[in-house]
Amino acid sequence: MKYLRIPLLLILMFTLSTTVMAKDRVIKIEQPRATVYLPQADKATGIAVVDCPGGGYYTLALDHEGHQWAPMFNNAGIAYVVLEYTLPYGDRSLPIADVRRTFELLADSAAIWGIDPEKIGIMGFSAGGHLASTVATHPEEAGVRPAFQILFYPVVSLETEISHGKTRLGFLGENPTDAEVKEYSNYYKVTPQTPKAFIALSANDKSVLPDNSLRYAAALSAVGVPYSLHVYPTGGHGWGYRSSFPYHVDMLWDFQSWINDLVTSYK
Repeated sequence: MKYLRIPLLLILMFTLSTTVMAKDRVIKIEQPRATVYLPQADKATGIAVVDCPGGGYYTLALDHEGHQWAPMFNNAGIAYVVLEYTLPYGDRSLPIADVRRTFELLADSAAIWGIDPEKIGIMGFSAGGHLASTVATHPEEAGVRPAFQILFYPVVSLETEISHGKTRLGFLGENPTDAEVKEYSNYYKVTPQTPKAFIALSANDKSVLPDNSLRYAAALSAVGVPYSLHVYPTGGHGWGYRSSFPYHVDMLWDFQSWINDLVTSYK
C-alpha cells in the first residue's frame, strides 16, 4: 500500500474540530472518532460506507462488527469507515450527530479520498442497525440522506413487545413518551425515498427478535423500496464477521453478490 498524503490545507481545515492521521491508506479521525479504510486508487468506485457497530448503545463491538469488514469492502473498491459513535445514554442526538459529521467529513474530503458524496451509505449491526435505520428514515433530523443501508440483525423497533431493552433504554432514556417510541420504531418512518437495503439475520435470534427485520422489510416492500432480505436458520445474535457463524460463507456470498450489484448500478 502507498502512504496516503493529505495536503496541509486539508489538515488545517480539520484542526478546529478534528485531528486526521494517515498511513497506508488508513486514516484515523478524532471528533467524531472514526477509522477510514481507503481502497487502492486504481480500484476506487467512489462508493463509501459508514459502519455503526452494535453493542446495545452501551458498548461498541468494534472488531467483528467493525474493522474486520474493511478488506472485503476495499477489495470491492469501496471506502469503509468504522464509526465509534458517542453512546447516547438517553440523548439520541449524540450518535446521530456523529453520523452527520462523518458524512460531512467524507463529503469534504471527497476529491482527495476518491469518494462520490452521492454514493455514501450507512451500515449497522444490532443497536448500530437501529442507528443506521434511524438515519436512513429520518434524513431531515440526521441532516444526511444515505444512498443505501446495510443492516445486520438490526434493532428497528423500540416498542416493548419486540424491542431490545438496553437499546431502547440507551436511545430514549427511562421514560419515553408513546410518540417517541413510535417515532423511532423505524418501520413507521419508511417512505418511497428511504434508501435501498440489505438485511441479514438469524431466524433463531433471541436477543433481537426477527420481527424487527421482517416488519422493516415489509414496510420497504409496501412503498416499493428495493431490499434484499436474508434469514439464516440458526446462528443467534451478534455474529458479525465471525467464522464461527454457521452460515458465514453463505452470508459472505450473499452480501458480496449484493455489493457487486451495488457497484454495477453506479457504473
